[in-house]
Amino acid sequence: MSDIIWPQGYLPGTTDNYVSNEITVAGLDAAGAWAQLNDTGAWASYYSNASGIVFHDGSGPLLNPGARFRFVTFGFVIEAEVNEYVPPADGKPARVAWHGWGVDGNGARLDVHHAWLFEDLPGGRVRILTQETQIGEPARELAATKPNPMLNAHQEWIEGLAGAALRARR
Repeated sequence: MSDIIWPQGYLPGTTDNYVSNEITVAGLDAAGAWAQLNDTGAWASYYSNASGIVFHDGSGPLLNPGARFRFVTFGFVIEAEVNEYVPPADGKPARVAWHGWGVDGNGARLDVHHAWLFEDLPGGRVRILTQETQIGEPARELAATKPNPMLNAHQEWIEGLAGAALRARR
């Protein structure tokens, strides 16, 4: 099984906060799942914690290599840049990741690396994995909150994405 590719400084276990969410879904392929994440205009239809998505160059709503966009999540305005973009291909997992950064109301900076992997599995199944590492005081506060809001929200995102992809397939 494939793994997330981490940029230097964002390796899980070395940052202030980290979560991992994964599901395996029958009756779906990587291309179908990818289509739901790649289209940021669809996010609000299946995930309640992302809003106000704007691409800086006026492009979008589709992600693309190097895309710069802004969105609101966990109460933060996050500036993001896609730094990995590998669409699905036969026998190879699809990958997309962005570096994001923002400042909270107290001026504390938050830096994140959020990555997704879509991998076709035998038997008409797909593995969907999303992982995020965070650096900064807001990340430490999120990590200390129980239940973990990032873990729970990303579970909503991954399950919502899979559900939307299954509905689109029908």
